[in-house]
Amino acid sequence: MSAQPVTTPPGTSSGGPGTTEPSDGLKAGLKNRHLSMIAIGGVIGAGLFVGSGAGIAKAGPAILLSYALVGAMVVFVMRMLGEMAAANPTSGSFSAYADRALGRWAGFSIGWLYWFFWVVVLAVEATAGAEILEGWVPSVPQWAWALIVMVVLTATNLASVSSYGEFEFWFAGIKVVAIGAFIVVGGLAVFGLLPGSDNEAAGLAHLTDAGGFMPNGWGTILTGVLMVVFSFMGSEIVTLAAGESEDPQRAVTKATNSVIWRIGVFYLGSILVVLTLLPWDSKAITKDGSYVAALNSIGIPHAGQIMNVIVLTAVLSCLNSGLYTASRMAFSLGQRGDAPKAFAKTTDRGVPQAAILGSVVFGFVAVWFNYQWKETVFQFLLNSSGAIALFVWLVICFTQLRMRKIIERENPEKLVVRMWLYPYLTWATAAMIVFVVGYMFFDDANREVVSLSLLVAALVLTVAVVRDRMAKRAA
Repeated sequence: MSAQPVTTPPGTSSGGPGTTEPSDGLKAGLKNRHLSMIAIGGVIGAGLFVGSGAGIAKAGPAILLSYALVGAMVVFVMRMLGEMAAANPTSGSFSAYADRALGRWAGFSIGWLYWFFWVVVLAVEATAGAEILEGWVPSVPQWAWALIVMVVLTATNLASVSSYGEFEFWFAGIKVVAIGAFIVVGGLAVFGLLPGSDNEAAGLAHLTDAGGFMPNGWGTILTGVLMVVFSFMGSEIVTLAAGESEDPQRAVTKATNSVIWRIGVFYLGSILVVLTLLPWDSKAITKDGSYVAALNSIGIPHAGQIMNVIVLTAVLSCLNSGLYTASRMAFSLGQRGDAPKAFAKTTDRGVPQAAILGSVVFGFVAVWFNYQWKETVFQFLLNSSGAIALFVWLVICFTQLRMRKIIERENPEKLVVRMWLYPYLTWATAAMIVFVVGYMFFDDANREVVSLSLLVAALVLTVAVVRDRMAKRAA
């Protein structure tokens, strides 16, 4: 396939210094502080707070290696994506790049799969937030709370992109402060430096004193990878948002360069604190959750309610970003003729209203499925979207392999971010992702997820190929 020249397609900003407005009807309403916090908060999902306990119970202290492996994979994928996004910021991000580097079928397929993933996430997060809110105000039914949070965050996204950015700035800020405080306070307690702490202050002894660092063997590291990989989804959001920022190239470069310390501090740092405050086999970790158990061990009063506030913030942040991300992908697909044309239209405020409403309608339907047919229809949606994150990362790898050559030939000066050890590290990352997907088939807990996700991907890919061939015949 012949390479296409690198020009600024619909849905992009030129990305140079001084760029203030995208050329597609969107508004550059995101400030640098918004992008910085979106980048930081994007790696902190509710899964970190809620799901880490199960991983610790399975792998013991070796779960740190699981987080490190997945973290490295995400860092490499973000580096590839940062290379492409810094050279050509666009609201379609990797979908638009795949469209140009691999073909229309690739951009169509991965764009719609990514949109599907996030609209299902809307239902998951709305329900999770509603459960917490119902616990505080039981007089309001859970379905009503889910409706309220969906309506409120839809309204903020419809108002302007700066409204989304402002909400996400504060949501992400709370998450960052909470984890930062947890690491500092927990770290002091680990070494007996926290006044009034109830913890035994064992130092690093808990990493090896209950059966060693790998109490359940090497295999649990891979099992742990499967358990933690999905909590990292969201790192790529900043590359979609960059197209609506004041200086896209600077924003993407900064976010890409900082992803290592973000993952290192928020994931590895906080999990390390949990594992040093408590023995990995403590029943409290699975009963109360890893972070609540750690806070209780220090003697922090009302630890459960404190964590509920933080988890609710993470849920609302994910819901807010999920709606933004789904709508911008729908907008980009509409601009490329792969979605209804109405999705590509913006209001006077630079908001793709039809794309937002189209995404949120599916989100509302998914919420309804969750309450009406939780174990059947909604479970199918959940499982069939579960492995899409891995498919997205794999497509980013193959896209970057082609886009690097195109950019080097057409606009080498735009390579301000470069993938390390290209192309070897790109191929190694792709191989690791394929290995993880393959390993899921041999894991009882994930076999159905990867099978249904592959089925949905195959259906979307079939539609894409048929459309592509029909378009060529018509031409």
